[in-house]
Amino acid sequence: MLPTSLEEWLAHCERLHPKTIDMTLDRVITLRDRLGLKFEPPVVMVAGTNGKGSTCAMLESIALQAGYRVGLYIKPHLVHFQERCRVGGESVSAESLLPYFAAVEGARGDLTLSYFEFTTLAIMLRLAAEPLDLVILEVGLGGRLDAVNVVDADCAVITSIDLDHTEYLGPDRESVGREKAGIMRAGRTVVVSDPVPPASLAARAAEIGADLRQLGRDFTYSGDRQQWQWSGRERRFSGMAYPALRGVNQLLNAAGVLAVFEVLYERLPISAQAVRNGLAMVELPGRFQVLAGQPNLVLDVAHNPHAVAALAQNLDQMGFFPRTHAVFGAMADKDLAGIFQKMAPLVDVWHFCDLEIPRAAKAEALLAQFEELRSAGSLKAPKELSLQVHASPADALAAAAVGADPADRILVFGSFYTVGGVLKNGVPRLQAGKPPQTSIALS
Repeated sequence: MLPTSLEEWLAHCERLHPKTIDMTLDRVITLRDRLGLKFEPPVVMVAGTNGKGSTCAMLESIALQAGYRVGLYIKPHLVHFQERCRVGGESVSAESLLPYFAAVEGARGDLTLSYFEFTTLAIMLRLAAEPLDLVILEVGLGGRLDAVNVVDADCAVITSIDLDHTEYLGPDRESVGREKAGIMRAGRTVVVSDPVPPASLAARAAEIGADLRQLGRDFTYSGDRQQWQWSGRERRFSGMAYPALRGVNQLLNAAGVLAVFEVLYERLPISAQAVRNGLAMVELPGRFQVLAGQPNLVLDVAHNPHAVAALAQNLDQMGFFPRTHAVFGAMADKDLAGIFQKMAPLVDVWHFCDLEIPRAAKAEALLAQFEELRSAGSLKAPKELSLQVHASPADALAAAAVGADPADRILVFGSFYTVGGVLKNGVPRLQAGKPPQTSIALS
């Protein structure tokens, strides 16, 4: 008997394959062909270590403001699985996904798809059934062997490259770059918004004859405190307000987004006003999301040293706060030492938390590693330091709020499961000395 709810389907997907991550495209290619999966509108595929989500969100927002119907596959989700599939700027309903899970199940036969492969195929089928003008697909891990790469992108985007998932992608930026470069296609364009990209990207583009558009060479940007401007091979935009997404790297991402629209201009022309409105209205929960209150609350899914370095810079630019309380949970395979080294100088109170996933590091293990690094003299931490452990992100946030003063700042960062864990009952509203209340729940 087939599952009858999205929760049942997801549980079924988790049981199918012995590995969470299985780097091959063979099974997904077979299912793509059996299902007849293809897209008629232009497809933009986005890979990279950091900045993928922001890039996808800006692509979607500008295209929507230009009047186009957009389909977006973005991941992972913060609270509800259906956040991964957006049509016309809104998450689809859970019920609307069910026929596509059933279609994948019916076509797979004896193939044992991983959770990611199964859900990716179902979501791409859901998007392919819509009358769309633009499809945006975010790569999950790497690029070359990621399940979305069974689709040929009309334009590929590669954002910042750094070390993450090194057991799968390689030990250095050149190796990681080669994996990301796997989404390039011969004769089609690849936009690279990393300002100092690994040489392996250009080498792969030259090898297969892809049209490489590189930040600093084929498109550039500049700005002052009030506005910024962008220049590409044939087009220019000037007098633009900064993107609504906060953070030091958002102009890099926005510059790459405008390069994509230059590439697609013949098929999807956009106006300067659509660009301005799209950048002004873009939203992406959990990416340096600052919620005003007493204390302030900052949510960020930074979970590798490169992203955490940007987070630290963003926090430093927020101004003075007497104390910063951090709620932190992460997967056990992350570079925890690199994360702690970058964040330790900024945090006065650490609330380590367990997460509801087997791959996560236990709160006690996070505390032990932090203490080990501090004892070894590897961390520059405040003299007055407090370390606590909690059973969940929600418990950790409640303790942080109770222990905070109105002028303090609370940071929730690390895994998507950490940020999602404090959002699952709605957006928290903080009042110093009291447990959080919640406002409007995420749909």
